[in-house]
Order: sequence, then C-alpha cells, then structure tokens
Amino acid sequence: QAVAHILPFRDQNRRFLDPIWNRHHVERVEVVLKETVDAKGRTSFYEQYGVIRDVLQNHLTEALMFLVMELPANVSSAQEVVQHKLQAFQSLWGLQRSSAVLGQYQAYDSQVQEELPQARGYVSTTPTFAGVLIHSHSPRWEGVPFLLTSGKALDERVGYARVLFRNRAYCPQSGTLRDAGHSQCKPKQIIFYFGHGALNTPAVLVSRNLFQPVMPKDSWREAGARSDLHVFGQPLSDFYMYSPVKERDAYSVLISHIYHGRKDFFITTENLLASWAFWTPLLDSTSRQPPRLYPGGVENQQLLDFEMVAGGVAFTLAEPAELLSPSGQMPSDFRAIQSKFRQSPLVSAWAEELIAQLASDMEEAAVRSVARSGQFHLALSGGSSPVGLFQRLARHHYAFPWQHSHVWLVDERCVPLTDSESNFLGLHRHLLQHVRVPYFNIHPMPVHLNRRLCVEEDGGAELYAEDIAALVANASFDLVLLGVGTDGHTASLFPRSESGLEGAPTVVLTESPVKPHQRMSLSLPLINRARQVFVLVLGKGKHDITTLLSRVGREPRKWPISGVSPSSGQLVWYVDYEALLG
Repeated sequence: QAVAHILPFRDQNRRFLDPIWNRHHVERVEVVLKETVDAKGRTSFYEQYGVIRDVLQNHLTEALMFLVMELPANVSSAQEVVQHKLQAFQSLWGLQRSSAVLGQYQAYDSQVQEELPQARGYVSTTPTFAGVLIHSHSPRWEGVPFLLTSGKALDERVGYARVLFRNRAYCPQSGTLRDAGHSQCKPKQIIFYFGHGALNTPAVLVSRNLFQPVMPKDSWREAGARSDLHVFGQPLSDFYMYSPVKERDAYSVLISHIYHGRKDFFITTENLLASWAFWTPLLDSTSRQPPRLYPGGVENQQLLDFEMVAGGVAFTLAEPAELLSPSGQMPSDFRAIQSKFRQSPLVSAWAEELIAQLASDMEEAAVRSVARSGQFHLALSGGSSPVGLFQRLARHHYAFPWQHSHVWLVDERCVPLTDSESNFLGLHRHLLQHVRVPYFNIHPMPVHLNRRLCVEEDGGAELYAEDIAALVANASFDLVLLGVGTDGHTASLFPRSESGLEGAPTVVLTESPVKPHQRMSLSLPLINRARQVFVLVLGKGKHDITTLLSRVGREPRKWPISGVSPSSGQLVWYVDYEALLG
C-alpha cells in the first residue's frame, strides 16, 4: 500500500515537493527490502535468479521508478505512467561490476547441495544479498545516489523507500531544547514504509521540519505518536505519520485487481523488458564474481556494510579470514593479459577490466598529447560497444584533460542528431554532457544540412574534411577508437565499399547493408594517419570474426578492419575474453 501511494503522494503534495524533489535538495534515496528467512526450500528458484532478479529487478525497481520518474499530468492514467517510467529508465546510468556489492549467507551452499542434484564439489556463486548504487543523468537527479538493497538471512524483516534531504542548517543550541517541529537541524526525510520492522504496518512518514503532507482521509489516517518507537534513530514524534485506514496484504490486493480486471495495476511488457535490459549487464559482469560470505542474522554485524567509493560501492570492512574458502582466498578473475594480435599489441581481460584498462590508456594518451602539443584530438566510434567506456570515462577519470581535448566522430548514421539512432546522441548522452569539453571543441558530423540528410550536393563530407584539415595538425588524430562488426566492418566502412577504403577523400559517404543505410565515415587512409588507433572488441558475438581476423592478412575489400595499420603510429587491440576465446 505504501508503494502504491508514492505517485499519489507526490501528486497531492506537488506544492511542497516541487521545490525540493531534486538534486539540489535530496542527499540520497534508499530502497530496501530485508528478510530474516533464508532460501531453504527455494534453492532451485534462487540458483536460476538470485536476489537481483528475485527482488531488485522487480519490486525495488518499481518503487525506484515511482520516485525517480517525472510526474505525469494525470497519475491515474496507466498509459502516461508507463511512458514516464520508460523515460526514467532511459535516464539511468548503465550498471557495471563496481555498481554492486554481493553476498551469500554461509549455509546457502550446503542447502543447494542438499536440494539440487549438483555435481560433487559444486560451489554456488549465486548472491543472496545485494547492495546496488544507481545514478540518473536526468537534470532533476544527476549526482544523487539511489541505493537499492535486499537480502536473505539478515537481521530484520523490513521494507521501505527513504528520501533523505540535505540539511544546510547549523543549530548551536542543543536539539533536546527545541520542539521537533521547529528543529531544522534534525534529519529531514520522507519514508514510505512497506511494512514489518519496528512499525509492523505500512506507513508514510514525513519529518515535521519539512511539511505536513496532504493525505486522502478516506484511505489514510494520521497515527498517534508513540514515544517507545523509533525509526532510523528518531522518535516517531519527529514525524507526521499516516497508516492505512484498512490494511490489506499484497496478495489480497492482487487477487482483487485480477477479479475486477484492473490491468493498469500490473507491470506492462514494455516496463518488464526495460527493467530486464537495465539489470542484465550487471548480472553478466558479476556472473563470475564470488559473493562475500556472511553468517546470517544479527551475527552479520558490520560485515555487509558498504560505502560509495569512486562512483561505485565497496564493502566497508575486509572479509574475515574464517569466512573465506578453505584455500584461504576466494577465486578471482584473471587480470588483463597482454600479447599480440595481427602483429600488434593485444590487451585482453573480462569486459569490465578491459574497459577500465582502455579508459586508463586513453587518459594517459591524452595527458601525453596535451603535454606535447597543448591539445588532444580524439575520434570516437558509436554503437553499443563503447557505451561502457564512455560511462567509465565520465565517472572515474577526473584527470582527463577535457578542457584541451577535441572530440570528433569516426562515423555517423544519416539521421538527425537528436534521433535515437544517432552516434552523436549516444556519445552526448553517455559522455559529453558529463564532462567539461569546451562547446567549440565538439565536432559532430554534418549529416543534416539544408533540411536534408547526407545529400552529396550539400557537401557535408567535404565540410568535415575541411574542419579536420584546419584544426588537426597534418590531419593526424592523436587517437582513433574503432570497433569491429561481425562482418569485419569498422567505422562505417563495409565490405566491398565503393568509397573510403582507399584514395584521397578523407571523409566519405557510404552505404550500410542494415538500416539506416546512409552513413558518413572517416576513410581508411585518414584513420591510418593517426598517432594511435585502439580497437575495442567485446562479446561472444564477435568471437567468429575475431578468430577469422587472427588468420587472414590485409584484405580491406573483404574485411575493412584488416586494413587498419597506422603508417607511423601504433595499433592496439582491446579484446575481451568472450570475443577472444568464445
């Protein structure tokens, strides 16, 4: 009932919330569901899904969406609510391994072996506890941490969504001498209490030093303050507290909605797919990560405490030796290995470590270039592969000399720059809007001229070539980042391309075999004039082309990527284990 009332509460209290429901006033948001029971009897389900799919992806994400989404004009319109939820999903940063801490209660592994026909020696890495840090790049929430936490075998059964506001007041007088309703130094928060815990009932609590909320009297009533109860270390007298007039358990509400055909109360397929797409990269990146073992219940003490560190989260305390595996340490992933691929340096690791290494190498190249010439000219590819890299650069590399960097595009689809298919839009969304690149140092490809897209007579390719010649010394980029398609294409240079693989033009119009067909791209000769070229290859889907490229020579007409060979620069391949080994 408390979760279902988040949107109506925000709607009915717009007058109070509009000025403060934003990054300037909110310190952090917590969405929590803790359980004291373990997974015994449900290990077959848990081995498939774990705590993230079981709780965070569904229940906690739904509560998160109600908090982070923009309010529709009509909160009773299921269609409007769904559209605003989907927009909220689009505003969330992608998750990576450092976004989460994972745990598993000690008895879980033995329960799995008892209940499931697993091979002898099987060790489960399924998490039964997770703490996840989520950020949004929306103007309202940028910089505000959203912490989602859930787990089994914890110290209490409780669920809540808590919005904690910044407190800028300083009060020299003792807080005990002032009335709670006038004390600006006490914490300011709004709590949607799902149930159980100290209150043992759904409730909405608002700090008295914030405002007295508007609540529907027919369904919610103000509860009397009890001096013996505390919430987050504060007596209930510090809050306006409201509980349902008639408390109904979730299953009764569910059955009632089914009986009355209330489809608007159920998650839509679009919503489900958006949530699945948001959480899957985290699950993929942590699939080989051993969770921290914890004894369960009150014995956990501070073992599961975690903190925000460098854009991610980490456990506050080191793992006690007695909780480690018999060998004295938990298995860990291989570190980045270096070798050769196509006679050029190869860096390989699991995807997240690989991206971290690539981001560090890019920063190092930028710093060297600025020290040498005072500027850094970087050409970036679009598509899905570099998204994690862009986010890594934005979140972790504060020493990157963006003020002295020029950002160019390797290729662009012939669509408006505001189109979801635009490489520039993806680059802007995941990187440029989060770093301090001077406006005039950003160089999108001019694919949209005279209200037309990539018309040869408009001369967009020539204009971009002229800009490069005017600003980039010797038309030699300091660093070009490329990807590889499953057909061996790179940039927007495709097998048997009519232009761009050789000859004088430095920027060309090309045709893609997939929509949108028209593209603009740097030519292969221009790419090969760069000081450094980094090629990023990720995922099992690239294993076949990676294997093929390891065996063939230089045949750019068949496989354009095979023609990448800087004439006086360096080529480095960054290939993750899945692409390299399958």
